[in-house]
Amino acid sequence: MTVFPTASQAVSLTAIALQTRQAAGALAGLSSEAKNGAIEAIAAALEAHESEILAANQADCEAALAEELAKPLYGRLKLDAVKLKGAIAGVRDVAKLPDPVGTVQINRELDEGLILQRVACPLGVLGVIFESRPDAVMQISSLAVKSGNGVILKGGKEAVRSCQALVKAIKQGLETAGVDPAAVQLLTTREETRALLQLDGFVDLIIPRGSNSFVRYVQENTRIPVLGHADGICHLYVDAAADLAQAVAIAVDAKAGYPSACNAIETLLVHRGVAATFLPQVAEALQAAGVKLRGDEATRAVLPDIAAATEEDWATEYSDLILAVKVVDSLEAAIDHINRYGSRHTDAIATQDPQAAATFMNQVDAAGVYHNCSTRFADGFRYGFGAEVGISTQKMPPRGPVGLEGLVTYKYKVVGKGHIVATYSGEQAKPFTHRDLG
Repeated sequence: MTVFPTASQAVSLTAIALQTRQAAGALAGLSSEAKNGAIEAIAAALEAHESEILAANQADCEAALAEELAKPLYGRLKLDAVKLKGAIAGVRDVAKLPDPVGTVQINRELDEGLILQRVACPLGVLGVIFESRPDAVMQISSLAVKSGNGVILKGGKEAVRSCQALVKAIKQGLETAGVDPAAVQLLTTREETRALLQLDGFVDLIIPRGSNSFVRYVQENTRIPVLGHADGICHLYVDAAADLAQAVAIAVDAKAGYPSACNAIETLLVHRGVAATFLPQVAEALQAAGVKLRGDEATRAVLPDIAAATEEDWATEYSDLILAVKVVDSLEAAIDHINRYGSRHTDAIATQDPQAAATFMNQVDAAGVYHNCSTRFADGFRYGFGAEVGISTQKMPPRGPVGLEGLVTYKYKVVGKGHIVATYSGEQAKPFTHRDLG
């Protein structure tokens, strides 16, 4: 049963959203230099508050252990000095990116003296709801400032102290740069999340980052457009023509490097023609990295000591050191399996056959399709986006890692010299020139 916010909660959050919208309006009018200055000020403030931020995260981690938070969520929650330093570097990288706002996408003469331009502009106010990862606060805030958007953040309760310390520093950085700190807001309660979903007059886009059921809940309980990122059920298919040593390295990196990441593989598909040779090699390497394997009947014929996989395993995002393994008869069978059980996130093929690679990349329905590389490259920072607000698994754009380009829309600007439509209508209608001006 849906529980709606009380009137007082709704009024309070409406006031916050109004402040954010006003701050976003001012932010949208800033020059690239001013926005970059604000981002640098945010990075400096985060550095200045390092000890406070790490102490807050330590308190969150201790509470999470006491409450037996799920292992994958705990992995995402932990923020040490190295991770914080990397996140701050990512903030500064956003300042180096080209400003998408004001980009002229179309510049066209409709007729002499009548000019049409399509110009990129900010969306307005973003509502971002996420679990655990406090580093997302820094990524999202810097991207919002660069794209001229206000943002209302709602982290999970397990990260509330970390998020509060981070947003405090971010607001101080904005204020130092002369930018209204109301451009970045933080919510801390579940009731505020429900109230946020009702603010279609103030919030322009909701970005939920969490479980499939949570994303579905958000989509079903708001009129605000939703950019959905749910499960990360990613696959690696090892083809009959694969370089097996290369495929082993890719599999270990894609599973064991950071198993709680949404771009880690959850299922390994192996062509029957190489299964007897490849499976013992990859099993040894994966198990040495602490990965527990679950296999279908054909896999267990080669690896009899591993657990049996069930139908449920093919549709499970473990976010842990667990990997489902299945032997398939053909490239087509691998593609069919991925399109049936995958989450349209990222899927890879290991093969030396360019035609097989092309078929896989054309027919697999996913935001990212890779050839001879780890699915772990599915990341806004690694794509050169500076950071990301999330990874969209929907078909409509933006799709995949969403950086600055996914946080702007556009408007059509037409400038004339007294032109009227009647000139171009009727029997004596004047033709349009429709000449692109470059």
